[in-house]
Amino acid sequence: MSETVRSAFRSQADWCDRLGSPFTARVCRLCAENLTPQIPIAATILNWPGDPSSAADSVPLRAAGALHYLARNETSAALHAVYPPYKAHDDELWSAIKSALIAHDDVFRTYLASPPQTNEVMRSAALFPGLLKIAELTRLPLELYEIGASAGLNLIADRYRYQFGAVSWGDQSSPVLIQPQWQGPLPPLDATLKINTRHGVDLNPIDLRDQDAQQRLLSYVWADQDARLQRLSAAISLWQLDPPIIEHADAAQWLESSRITQADEGKTRVLFHSITWSYFPEEIKQRITTLMQDCGAKSSINAPLAWLRFELSAAAAKLRLRLWPSGEDLLLCTGHPHGSDIQWLG
Repeated sequence: MSETVRSAFRSQADWCDRLGSPFTARVCRLCAENLTPQIPIAATILNWPGDPSSAADSVPLRAAGALHYLARNETSAALHAVYPPYKAHDDELWSAIKSALIAHDDVFRTYLASPPQTNEVMRSAALFPGLLKIAELTRLPLELYEIGASAGLNLIADRYRYQFGAVSWGDQSSPVLIQPQWQGPLPPLDATLKINTRHGVDLNPIDLRDQDAQQRLLSYVWADQDARLQRLSAAISLWQLDPPIIEHADAAQWLESSRITQADEGKTRVLFHSITWSYFPEEIKQRITTLMQDCGAKSSINAPLAWLRFELSAAAAKLRLRLWPSGEDLLLCTGHPHGSDIQWLG
């Protein structure tokens, strides 16, 4: 099993390189080559009972999150001294990692106990234009339902400011700037967007009123991606002004008992999610799909239903919109899974 775990760290390192985090790639490769069962927590990692890869348990990202947490909070002075913005040779970096593995067994066990949890704010670069498109097509206020919402930072996408090429949208005083590399025509920026309600659900919702919850969320951002860290910190501060409620529940069960099933006239019900669908069990995905088809069949022009999803497809992510009562499925954009570049088609 140890070789399977080492292979997972090497694979994650390759992904980190592709996604613009050479530092986290170094951390993963150092762990792949140097973890030893003589260190108790390293033995736990090397003897992982399940699938340690990014397609399943994401063990390398659990460990990387713990290390970043210790470095960010200066719990480990040695790690803090070798993490960005500081530079260190591989031997210095591994020495600090090894010391942390020995000294902070409890932190690593906490991180290893659950999968990484992120709330990538830049995905609003795709999701928000999708909401504008829905507003343009339906000309009705929106009622939002997000599954896999984490802390709900993308439920407040309309509170951010946007830069789409040379054109801006939103409150210029907002502390959160979403500025993707934009290609293609502009989204419908002149659409009247009104969001009546915001609903979210997650199996492990994050309450950002808790300081440690904030730090844990930040720790899963890769340490050398300073722009992402600053943007997430700003979004957290904006979230705290008027936090949406994220319920703790199974996504399918939650939707089945929500108002999304009720075709009330004068509003557009919107289910949306981003880079989360592949993590749902097949049974959950089938129940949600069946629910949306059934609700779509009962919708009308004055009570439409929209399903907006920004999900992985091969090496990129695609934003698709299915809108009832017609049931038409539109491909609105393709882009980077983190939302950093967008090719708008819709």
